[in-house]
Amino acid sequence: MKTPAHRAIRVGLVALGCAKNLVDAEIMLGTLARDGVELTPDAASADVVIVNTCSFIDSAQEESVDAILESAALREARHRGQGLIVSGCLSQRFRDELPKLLPEVDAFMGIDQVAQVTDIVKQALARRAERIREPQPPRTAKQKVVARLAELNSTTQPASATAPSSAPLVEIHARPTYIPDYATPRFRLTPRHFAYLKIAEGCNHPCSFCIIPQMRGSHRSRPQADIVAEARQLLADGVKELNLISQDSTYYGLDLRPNHSRAIASPARFTAAARALPASATTLCTLLRELNALPGEFWIRLLYTHPAHWTDELIQTIAECPKVARYVDMPLQHIHDVMLERMRRETSRAYIEDLIRRLRAGVPGIALRTTFIVGFPGETEAMFASLLDFIRATRFERLGVFTYSREDGTIAGRMAHQVSEPIRQRRREQAMAAQHDIAQAVAASFVGRTVRVLVEKSVGADELKNAAVSSWEHGLVREPATRNSQLGDHNWLVARGEADAPDIDGRVYVRGRLPAGRFADVRIVGHTDYDLLAEPG
Repeated sequence: MKTPAHRAIRVGLVALGCAKNLVDAEIMLGTLARDGVELTPDAASADVVIVNTCSFIDSAQEESVDAILESAALREARHRGQGLIVSGCLSQRFRDELPKLLPEVDAFMGIDQVAQVTDIVKQALARRAERIREPQPPRTAKQKVVARLAELNSTTQPASATAPSSAPLVEIHARPTYIPDYATPRFRLTPRHFAYLKIAEGCNHPCSFCIIPQMRGSHRSRPQADIVAEARQLLADGVKELNLISQDSTYYGLDLRPNHSRAIASPARFTAAARALPASATTLCTLLRELNALPGEFWIRLLYTHPAHWTDELIQTIAECPKVARYVDMPLQHIHDVMLERMRRETSRAYIEDLIRRLRAGVPGIALRTTFIVGFPGETEAMFASLLDFIRATRFERLGVFTYSREDGTIAGRMAHQVSEPIRQRRREQAMAAQHDIAQAVAASFVGRTVRVLVEKSVGADELKNAAVSSWEHGLVREPATRNSQLGDHNWLVARGEADAPDIDGRVYVRGRLPAGRFADVRIVGHTDYDLLAEPG
């Protein structure tokens, strides 16, 4: 595969969005490298640039549009023959409208096409060579694209934009079915010591606010042996933390049973289906136990669980598997029964409170992370007040809050009694203020204790100035942080404890010398609002 200059095609990639999207980006890069493509971090020197986008909420969509238009502008300034490809959730979701809104793009690809990326890169490059000889369309205004996407998020109106005279290549299936396997090439973008391990794709949940099943397809689990094979390879490569990801990790394996039905979203139906499985059936419990039995010192972190799919067996499994981090990521979304019903969460307040009690009793010291949505259609001040009371009473170790985002194609998007944006923002600020006080108290409770951490890297004063943890998919855990006076001008190591998922939760800042990418015991000597300060133990 050669360019006219008789060298390998050079591809750059901009990765946006969640960990699941990151794995898709890693698969694309791995496939390209296998096929002889040269990978470059310098977009200006690339023959083709891929922007792997997110469409989770409005702000994530705007970030994606920014990246696309910035890439197009850079091309016009430096390399007009450069191909531009848009992949990921934005192109999957707006597959009909986006090619009309962004004529600068040479190819769009969806979830099912990640393993076909090399062919699409070739086609995009050839397509660009044809299009560059044609009259170029006016430069797209970001405001136009963002406004149209916002309109599509809240309406079901037909597309109104006109297609460009030379339409880009579009390779997107309406209902994705792809899932990677162990043989899939992968070029990891995470540090050497941790990795994301995708155990399933898609989702069967009927949540009224969510577009993910329409974007990512139905839930489909990877075979357990395939996951374990990848885990073995990752551990052999030096990984110390396996972060298990999917749209709904607690559903893992249930779709592999014979003649399975998707209609088991509720706790009662899910529990009944799980109990009816034969002893040899694949479940999240069997997967965790087999991963836990692998040799070596490492953590297994469980992300993206659904409260309706927890069982006593899963709680017992975590308690009995020492390599499974005492940490659970479990979005609850609300606590008021009316809101839970309108959200179609299949849970009730009584069920959630009992589940939290069972989790904390069954796994002492477990850190619970959750997210809530405020300003959902029909949420009254009284309902929001009940959520605030629940947050204060439950004292989650980790918590993020979203303002409701109205999404095209969802049941909630068509609901009456939409809450205004100012009210939604005010409620988010109130909820995060309540959690701020809890986070400070949780951090203070660690002072004087010795904890096991995974050391990430050294950080200097400049990096500390901009230290922040935020994630679209986890409710913007904190606002952009200001430099804390306790950190001073000294050099520190940054590490994470069992309660801290990568790029989501808090950090442990260690003053001293420790090898990066390894576990260490440290003594907690102080704290900031969200982070811990430590010395080597």
